[in-house]
Formats: sequence, structure tokens, C-alpha cells
Amino acid sequence: MSEPQEAPSFSIEKLYLKDLSVEVPNAPEIFLAQENPQVEIQLQTNGQNLGDGAYEVTLTVTVTARIEEKTVFLVEVGQAGIFRIFNVPDENLEPLLAVACPNILFPYAREVVSDAVTRAGFSPVVLQPVNFEGMYMARLQEAQAQQAAAGPHEVPVQ
Repeated sequence: MSEPQEAPSFSIEKLYLKDLSVEVPNAPEIFLAQENPQVEIQLQTNGQNLGDGAYEVTLTVTVTARIEEKTVFLVEVGQAGIFRIFNVPDENLEPLLAVACPNILFPYAREVVSDAVTRAGFSPVVLQPVNFEGMYMARLQEAQAQQAAAGPHEVPVQ
């Protein structure tokens, strides 16, 4: 008989704002501009093992607004969380950290972005929902394609 497996466990230990940066490099002149800025949004996730079943995941959201070549504002938010994960098979751990945790962090990051942009004197930027599973799958496919392109005899240099 095999020993009974303990049930998988996932919990939120702490959610916190790890980093917040707001820049309005062309103030006050930029407030006189009549044009609507072009807004670009970038997302990045990063996870690290803290030991004893604890993992920190950080979702970084960078929002840049420009009118032609001039930056109207730049907001970068690092929303983080510490998650406790036990008895999860290794093949399920990465998707948890890359999909489930960012899904939990995203509403907090969205609120901080909107508040920071408003406090900087602009109309709020409301981030649309993000498909973190799609992003994760795209990264996996890209990594597999790079491995296939490297060929069996080449060793990637780091």
C-alpha cells in the first residue's frame, strides 16, 4: 500500500504593492495639449520560490501614454503576492504561478493604475481583462519553437 497523498493546498499569504512609479516628464506643458494620447500597456509576470511552500509572484504593469514623440505619462505598477502552495505536482506548479496568481493580482494592479493616472491629473486608464492562460501558452509555444530551431546538436549559450 502506498502512503496517502495529502490534498493540494493553495492560499494567499499576503497581497501588496511592491513598486509604484508615476512620471509626467513634460508637465506642465503637456496638460495644455488638445490631442488624445496613444496608450501602450505592457504586462510581465515573475515568480520566485521563497522556500517552505511560499512563492512570491509579481505582476508588473507598465502604461505609457504618448502624443507623437512626447511622453504624456508613464505609470509602472508592481503588484505582488505571497502564495502558499503545497502538494501540487511540479507540472502544475508553473501554470499556477503564471496563470492563477496573476489572475488574483490583476484587479489590484488595475485599481492602482487607474488611481495613479487620475492622481497624476489625467483621465483614468481602465485596463481590460487579460487572458493570462493565453499569455502562458504563447510563451510555452515560443520556447518550444526556439528549442526546435536550435536543433539537437546545438547547445544554447547563456
